[in-house]
Amino acid sequence: MASADLAPGLYLVGTPIGNLEDITLRALRILRGVDRVLCEDTRETAHLLAHYEIKVPTQSCDEHKEQACAQDAVERIRAGERLALVTDAGLPGISDPGARVAAAVAAARLLVVPVPGANAALTALGGSGIAAERFLFCGFLPSKDGARRTELERLQGMIVAGKDPLVLIFY
Repeated sequence: MASADLAPGLYLVGTPIGNLEDITLRALRILRGVDRVLCEDTRETAHLLAHYEIKVPTQSCDEHKEQACAQDAVERIRAGERLALVTDAGLPGISDPGARVAAAVAAARLLVVPVPGANAALTALGGSGIAAERFLFCGFLPSKDGARRTELERLQGMIVAGKDPLVLIFY
């Protein structure tokens, strides 16, 4: 049952990255108030929802279904639904599915609301003790040696010698 205080739209909800207590009160309110939760993996999201006794229908929206999920989300929001989009851990669209769904909803001129939460890259950087005035988030490196080497050489070419150090963050 959706909450009357949430407007129809897509809510991109940040989820915990390892400890279920690392979720915001706002994220819990949103999850309790939407009509449906779109999930990277419904089994993972089921643990989170059960932990907080949230009973909302879930729908798979992994990387293989993201395009179809995007079209479905637009139709549902146009019909007045409130949807949350979550990934297994962290923020939708940051090295996880979600960007295509958010882009389709935004392109349809429908409401997209980011709901901040845990972010593995920033959490690790903050806890590293490295003073990082500037950093570059690079996501995942390619798994194949040649492609990985090519990407690292490309990144090396982006860093200008003699400037302040630039912290590179990889998953």
